[in-house]
Amino acid sequence: MKGLKGVAALSLLAATCAGHAQTTPRTAFVHLLEWKWTDIAKECEAHLGPKGFAAVQVSPPNEHNWVSVGDGAPFPWWMRYQPVSYSLDRSRSGTRAEFVNMVQRCNAVGVGIYVDAVINHMSGGNGGTSSAGNGWGHHSYPRVPYGSNDFHQPVCGIGDADYRSDAGRVWGCELSGLQDLNTGSPYVQGKIADYLVDLANIGVKGFRVDAAKHISPGDLGAIISAVNGRLATKPYWYLEVIQADGEAVQPNQYFGLGDGLVNVLEFKYGSSVASKFSGRISELKTFGESWGLSPSSKGVAFIDNHDKQRGHGGGGTYMTYHWGAQYDLANVFMLAWPYGYPQVMSSYAFNNSGTLYDSSYGPPYNSDGSTKGPWDGGVTTPACLNQTRGGWVCEHRFRPIANMVGFRNATAANWTVNNWWDNGNNQIAFGRGDKGFVVINKEASTLSRSFQTGLPAGQYCDVIGGDVVNGVCGGNLVTVASGGMANITVAAFSAAAIHVNAKSGSTTTPTDPGTSPTTTFTVQGAAPSSGQSVYVVGDHALLGGWDPCKAVALAADGTQFKGSVNLPASTAVQYKFIKYQTCGSTTWESGGNRSLTTSASGSSVCGVFGSTATCSTTAPTTPTDPTTPTTPGTASVTFKVTASTVVGQNLYVVGDHTALGVWTPTNAKALSVVPGTGSGQQNQWSATFSLPSGTAIQYKYIKKDAAGNTTWESGGNRAATTTSSGGVQTFTDVWK
Repeated sequence: MKGLKGVAALSLLAATCAGHAQTTPRTAFVHLLEWKWTDIAKECEAHLGPKGFAAVQVSPPNEHNWVSVGDGAPFPWWMRYQPVSYSLDRSRSGTRAEFVNMVQRCNAVGVGIYVDAVINHMSGGNGGTSSAGNGWGHHSYPRVPYGSNDFHQPVCGIGDADYRSDAGRVWGCELSGLQDLNTGSPYVQGKIADYLVDLANIGVKGFRVDAAKHISPGDLGAIISAVNGRLATKPYWYLEVIQADGEAVQPNQYFGLGDGLVNVLEFKYGSSVASKFSGRISELKTFGESWGLSPSSKGVAFIDNHDKQRGHGGGGTYMTYHWGAQYDLANVFMLAWPYGYPQVMSSYAFNNSGTLYDSSYGPPYNSDGSTKGPWDGGVTTPACLNQTRGGWVCEHRFRPIANMVGFRNATAANWTVNNWWDNGNNQIAFGRGDKGFVVINKEASTLSRSFQTGLPAGQYCDVIGGDVVNGVCGGNLVTVASGGMANITVAAFSAAAIHVNAKSGSTTTPTDPGTSPTTTFTVQGAAPSSGQSVYVVGDHALLGGWDPCKAVALAADGTQFKGSVNLPASTAVQYKFIKYQTCGSTTWESGGNRSLTTSASGSSVCGVFGSTATCSTTAPTTPTDPTTPTTPGTASVTFKVTASTVVGQNLYVVGDHTALGVWTPTNAKALSVVPGTGSGQQNQWSATFSLPSGTAIQYKYIKKDAAGNTTWESGGNRAATTTSSGGVQTFTDVWK
């Protein structure tokens, strides 16, 4: 699991944030798609700087085509990718003065600006008007100026077969009808270099080269060298070179440019992660260069980008905010996993299915086509987290994503993965040396167990659930004992993350098991049903303080279950054994509390679940629990509901049966988004449960958020009767 070395990472970040004092490196950046310059300046100061982002990728700042009628109109996002000149006087995002002010203000809080540089081509079509009100024609751009001699001749278009067999046509013909610049011309190279040097002199720290795949390595290398040679500090370069196996142009052809310091956008990253989030995320254990990705030191990682959100830029399936909580978890993984330089996507809402598929839809706009920004109107907080078409989504403000930037920064010095754990399916956990630990639960049941975190002893704030403000944790506290063990509980389709820069300011000192003896708990006869795990819980904090969700998980040892806890010597402890699939539906063993007094030399206790009988000293077999009633036949019942949610909400089903939580919202059963069924913030949610066969049930759907707020659907209870034993049944509903 090797990748970008710490020295290389810090060098890259030093270039990004030069001139701003840093105690912790900044190791992730965000693309604020189609934001205005004035809004980006405010966002740097209010959010990006404090959260530790390294930089912002901004939309192309130059004068561009203006599309108010015709295909894609009005005001599609892609008109920004049709240059008319290299002037900064007026783009959809603002003026040159506003751009300069933005760069200065963002740099002042440690956030660099990366410009999306469109230098392969000019606009498409035969003529029109620009964002600054200037005219242009076919092969005629007087404000640069460019004429017919500055474009590849003869004019040709790139065909599908060219990508597989003819690099020359990929580099020298038109991409989607966009007028292809002769980037081998010294004059054209000079004009492009002048533009980029001007940006760098303003204070821009890096360049994303759009459509770099369509510029030959020789031509692009000459442009990069010309720019670097005129600047005291080289900018950070990353190139859009979409990789497809068997094609004539590959990313590694560009690795040597700029003295070998350029990076490439790693398109396989997002599609690979999406494939595992559609299957089993436990298979991400080996994720990295061995999967065919570019070297970590070369790769810019991303879950989605502005093209992939809309199905542009090659094949493959990518996750977007339409995936709900799973999208958050994918970004948590990216920001925790040591590969490349991660880019977070921040977008505006669009439809992604049916007849309203928004492949061209532009940002929120006013009647004159100007952008209606999230900070418009002198507001004190931006108009974000709006997943309705025409709103700003601002994924970079989703707390799991925003706070994981700090996790990545805190763990940058330890570019390794350790203490990996998974359940063979969709629950995983891993550490980043002694700097951080993350748990991801992409299942419909709560995950609660003891983990080896590898972190120093102390109290840590789970940054997924809350912020640390002045040393006070706004989320759950996780206590790590000496030796690195911690009990962590993660709700369905959620995550937990702790790191050394988010320790609680609480004066409570955790027990130091380094000087505490080991107490081993063994239970026989627990006989957990399918999906259940066995735990010990007690009156001591290290046994969960009688909270089942913080109980210590016991591991299967034959047909018995065993686990160890470092408890202080000579301490009287009361405890019980429990079992559950989700901690909200716990089966407690019957009888009174068990008790022990720990010994200075260590203790070992064994009990039979729900009994005062003595443990068997021979190899145990699964005993019959006479107190357990005969299990009736069961049916497999799938609940499906189509509902709209806001950011942070999830869907649950609750009902009159114990398997449905007995009308208790905290015990309701989580549903998950069915990928590909959504439109805007409306999705189908589903989960399958085992219910007693031939039984009349009543149920309802509810929505819950991370704060515990519950919204019940209206109307009377839904009613149904489960099918016969062994049967399969589906209830398909619409939220009411």
